Amino acid sequence: MRFLLDPEQRAFGDSLNGMLAAADTPSAVRDWSRGEHARGRALWCRVAEAGVFGLAVPETYGGMGSRPVELAVAFAELGRHAVPGPLVETVASAVLLTDLPDPGPAKGVLPALASGEAMATLAWSTPYALDGDVATTRLVLTSQGLHLSPGHGPVRPSLDPARRLTRLDPGGELLSPAPVTARALAYARLATAAQALGVGHALLDRTVAHVRQRTQFGVPIGSFQAVKHRLADARTGLEFARPLLFGAALTMAPADVAAAKVTACEAAYAAARTALQLHGAIGYTAEYDLSLWLTKARALRTAWGDPDLCRADVLGARALSGDRRW
Repeated sequence: MRFLLDPEQRAFGDSLNGMLAAADTPSAVRDWSRGEHARGRALWCRVAEAGVFGLAVPETYGGMGSRPVELAVAFAELGRHAVPGPLVETVASAVLLTDLPDPGPAKGVLPALASGEAMATLAWSTPYALDGDVATTRLVLTSQGLHLSPGHGPVRPSLDPARRLTRLDPGGELLSPAPVTARALAYARLATAAQALGVGHALLDRTVAHVRQRTQFGVPIGSFQAVKHRLADARTGLEFARPLLFGAALTMAPADVAAAKVTACEAAYAAARTALQLHGAIGYTAEYDLSLWLTKARALRTAWGDPDLCRADVLGARALSGDRRW
């Protein structure tokens, strides 16, 4: 299996990285956490213009078709720059609407999602969804089917300031009497894993820069062997997660995606712990930009299936296939 990105895919990631690096995303995140959406919406439109949301929308609705590898490339950059908003939820909603037996709702929503004119959120296995106050399409998936929510409750803060929670009312229009979940869950977990990988790399890069500047006993602390070991362990975890992520993007098998999700999220969480330890007390402060990535690593770890659930999904798939190596 080939895990290397081709030149076009690498150029796509580089272009997103360059665009987002110039966008001052920490300021956009802080505005977003206060309910001020202007910067975040402008950033959302630029991400959509780059074609990110179209990667999960069929060509008939203005997208580019199902392209999970490119989606993973894009979401790694979104995580690297801590872009706010219901990013994964919009992708999962696009897949759910695409898979509905009745194409009516898809025709009305998917072109706007692909272009960035609309934003979707989704409550799945919980009554709460991200950013229901700013999303233009609010979906609720229950055991009875997929519903279009007519409204939302008050905004509640979460651990990650870029992930604001709202309670959705499931009593709206029934779009499908039977939930279509497997493919949407795979896309949501893939995008979450890619985000986590980007978050982990951002934390590692910022920590490496910090230990090169901070001195103790007259020398940079990055020269200490113990510090080097912690950074090497964080880098190793992220590098092991990368081929699992892109391998899962190639197969889109639920077990492969679950394995990539747990591995990438655990690697990002380990990088966050290393970053916090090596930054010292400054890493705890909300005013310091590092905190935006620290809290995101923790939030992504349990989003769309915590580590135990993802591991159980992998082991269950292996047991069904008769693979006794697990």
